[in-house]
Amino acid sequence: MSQVTIYHNPRCTKSRQTLALLSERGIEPTVVEYLKNPPNEATIRKLLKKLGLEAAQLIRRKEYAALGLAGTDDPQTLIAHMAAHPEIIERPIVVCGDKARLGRPPEQVLEIL
Repeated sequence: MSQVTIYHNPRCTKSRQTLALLSERGIEPTVVEYLKNPPNEATIRKLLKKLGLEAAQLIRRKEYAALGLAGTDDPQTLIAHMAAHPEIIERPIVVCGDKARLGRPPEQVLEIL
C-alpha cells in the first residue's frame, strides 16, 4: 500500500473519527496538521486533482463568509484564499497514492485504501 497522509484538524470531530478509522485498520498515516502547516497553492492544486473536485467544492462556506472574502467561483482565487486561510479548507483529506478522499463521512476514505 502507498503511504497514507491525512490533512487533519484535531479540533474537528470528523477529522478525529477518520484518523481513528485508519488506526483501527492498522494504518498509521502521516498526519499533517494543515492549520499549523498550511499547504501551498501547488499542493492544493494536486489535492484537488487527486480528489477529483473543483476548488469551490473544497471550501468551507461558513468559514469563508466569516472571513469576509469576496464571493467568487474563480478557481485560482479560491486556491489562493485556501493557501492564505487554511481554515476554509474542507477536512479531513486522506491521500493514498494518486487518489484522495474527504472524510465526510469518515468511511468514504476506505474507497482509496
